[in-house]
Amino acid sequence: QVQLVESGGGLVQAGGSLRLSCAASGRTFSTLRMGWFRQAPGKKRAFVAAISWSNSSTYYADSVKGRFTISRDNAKNTVYLQMNSLKPEDTAVYYCAAKVAGGPLLSSDDYSYWGQGTQVTVSS
Repeated sequence: QVQLVESGGGLVQAGGSLRLSCAASGRTFSTLRMGWFRQAPGKKRAFVAAISWSNSSTYYADSVKGRFTISRDNAKNTVYLQMNSLKPEDTAVYYCAAKVAGGPLLSSDDYSYWGQGTQVTVSS
């Protein structure tokens, strides 16, 4: 069983930055592929970014490309989401997710393990 704990959310003004962290336990972190998703009120959970076992392959939603960066530190069992140039439409609960197997990374159905979420609010 994999446990995921997110941190780093908060309230920020438009144009500001936040860095989310997700600490994993319960399995060798380097065997996990990781993703970030977000869910705004009244909307479905949406893909934000994903990263392969190392930092060699990363994937982003079009809406965050050039502003967000996903990275991981396998020595610290942690994945990060650096969010720059934040916009009010980035306001959502952000979830960390993990999967063990290969295959797609862009759908919430692809992941087996989820964190509890952290709120990000961007004011205009």
